[in-house]
Amino acid sequence: MTETTFNWPKKSRDIHNHHIDSTIWDDFVFRDDDIVISTYAKSGTTWLQQIVAQLLFPAQEGLEVAEMSPWLDLRIPPKEVKLPEVEAQTHRRFLKTHLPVDALVFSPPAKYIYIGRDGRDVVWSMYNHHANANDFWYSALNDTPGRVGPPIEKPVADISRYFQDWLMKDGFPWWPFWENVRTWWEVRHLPNVLFLHFADLKSDLAHEMRRVAEFLETPINDSHWPKMLEYCSFDYMRENASKSVPLGGAFWDAGAQVFIHKGQNGRWRETLPTEVCRNYDDRAQIELGSECARWLAEGGTAR
Repeated sequence: MTETTFNWPKKSRDIHNHHIDSTIWDDFVFRDDDIVISTYAKSGTTWLQQIVAQLLFPAQEGLEVAEMSPWLDLRIPPKEVKLPEVEAQTHRRFLKTHLPVDALVFSPPAKYIYIGRDGRDVVWSMYNHHANANDFWYSALNDTPGRVGPPIEKPVADISRYFQDWLMKDGFPWWPFWENVRTWWEVRHLPNVLFLHFADLKSDLAHEMRRVAEFLETPINDSHWPKMLEYCSFDYMRENASKSVPLGGAFWDAGAQVFIHKGQNGRWRETLPTEVCRNYDDRAQIELGSECARWLAEGGTAR
């Protein structure tokens, strides 16, 4: 593969808010074997980080995945602290981002894995994350120097209202949703990009893990496989959540298990009015087109 063969994405803008500082990518020095896990938040990021960790360190229990796989564009700690820490890593690095393609530096030799999830499921998981956050979380995001834009505030009590605000204001109070999905969808055919879907991980974890292994060129030892599957199961991750959640779950008074909550899809069906669901579907068609909108809602092969 050569850089002239494909029309590689170029970074064309920066994103700043209470969580994100995308300028860190300008100073990040890639290695050819780097892995970048890209998602919109609460789409299965931590699960995919666990999977990649098991492929790189087969059947090893107790991996400190949150430390091994940092969220690069999270503005805390600042890039002056984070970049030397990432540079010092000696294992094959697997980084996390929540940015759209055009807000990060894209490396042709690196591998990119994108995981998607229906936006309604995303918000149900995000609401749990937000509603259970403690004062330490708000202080870290709002009071640490470098925040651009308004602070993030406590959520409304009604999850349906929370979803409608998120939909009408495109990702409020987090960051835009549709552009994240759309920009990655547009590069899905690149040879160093793999698309996954949360629903497919739920329905056939073994198959999806083998797809990731093939993409990353990490052979699977059959003697390790049962333990690898066990350590990537949702039940195991929930029981050992402090290993894969930032600061061991210190941002939530109920602990790390709040971060890895239910992992269920469709919880919104009994709450959202039909009209609101229709509004979401209509918006998905407009923002993404029919093929991408179908994939985001159902999973399956991203053609």
